[in-house]
Amino acid sequence: MPPVTKPDLVERLLRVLYSAALYLLAPITIYHLIWRSFRQPAYLQRWVERYAVYNHDSMYPRTLWVHAVSVGEVNAALPLVQALRRTHPDLRLLVTTITPTGSERVRALWKDEVEHVYLPYDLPGAVGRFLDHYRPFAALIMETELWPNLLFGCRDRGIPSYILNARLSERSLHGYQALAPLVGRALRTVHTVAAQSHADARRFVRLGAREEQTLEVGNLKYDVNVPDSVAQFATECRAHVPGRPVWIAASTHEDEEADVIAIHRRLRAAFPDLLLLWAPRHPERFRAVAEQARSAGWRVSTRARGGWPQRDDAVFVVDTLGELVNFYACADVAFVGGSLQAIGGHNLLEPAATGTAIVTGPHLHNFAEIAHRLEQAGALEIGADAEAIGRDVAALLGDPQARAHMVQAGHTLIETGRGALARTMALLEPVLRPRG
Repeated sequence: MPPVTKPDLVERLLRVLYSAALYLLAPITIYHLIWRSFRQPAYLQRWVERYAVYNHDSMYPRTLWVHAVSVGEVNAALPLVQALRRTHPDLRLLVTTITPTGSERVRALWKDEVEHVYLPYDLPGAVGRFLDHYRPFAALIMETELWPNLLFGCRDRGIPSYILNARLSERSLHGYQALAPLVGRALRTVHTVAAQSHADARRFVRLGAREEQTLEVGNLKYDVNVPDSVAQFATECRAHVPGRPVWIAASTHEDEEADVIAIHRRLRAAFPDLLLLWAPRHPERFRAVAEQARSAGWRVSTRARGGWPQRDDAVFVVDTLGELVNFYACADVAFVGGSLQAIGGHNLLEPAATGTAIVTGPHLHNFAEIAHRLEQAGALEIGADAEAIGRDVAALLGDPQARAHMVQAGHTLIETGRGALARTMALLEPVLRPRG
């Protein structure tokens, strides 16, 4: 175990300045929640959790805490949480998120089998109340959540913290530079940074992590398991639109919606019976994309209201959470959003695992290593812009053999990439073992 750093004068000064700034900005958090609620009403709920005010006692003396900020991180944590539940059924798991969509995903996956609250803001008082209330014996933080007061709070209470499936893009690294003296010190309190790749590990070291505490473990997302029920789901979906070509626009953002409309219009000129499955990234866009598709002159139905796409539908909006993998399996070609704008892309391994040919845009800094490996393997097409993406989707829709080659390449890459889960579990085993 790396030595636990003790607070020195410089750390105390940096923490005072950082915390004072947060307290001054605290009133803005309320305005932020209200502003977000205009698009997603769930932001108006459960405010007290965001300030670590609880009206119940934590009754479990042995709690393991897993933090996953939103849907993507919850999905990355899925194989880990399932393995923990299987191998250590005595543990009480606390899973925190920051976003309502992440919260809904936790509830959909595990219902009441895990405890769930929002992670509080990184205010010293809120962090202290959270840690003292739940008293976790270890903190497992997914991917890139580097909150200084939270990490220092774990250190001060003797709670070993781990950053798992850790990733840090060049852009994020530059974004942390203003707080690098503080964040670097906070990182050095962490037990282990288990990085997705060598490049991620090096960037964490550049930010301040110690060499000896930073390991290249691999990406948990390669350990994705597609349930047997997905194949049955796809069969049922296809039965409603027999013989029709289908593509899916998945995890799209608001600024990409006009491009999806334009691409589908061009594709329909070449494939008149083509069906678009459209799964926006954020629930507040569900209604908006359905209205845009209707305004384009197409017949539209939705998962929440219609259940399944109908024979005459041109667009079917997936306006539910937790079903994206199922609908990937229903499509011949998938466009993965967050990549036409400088958002950084989204999970490319899920469509690969379901056997869907994949097309994406050029902005992939959040998944650079995965995208590179998929492209090198022949399992991914990267379009420079919306027009190029439309051409790639059209080419794949018209070439079953090319799709089959991409699907096989994707499956092979996933199989060779597995192993991060076993390595992560081995890394955690000493802290998971009950103390005598």
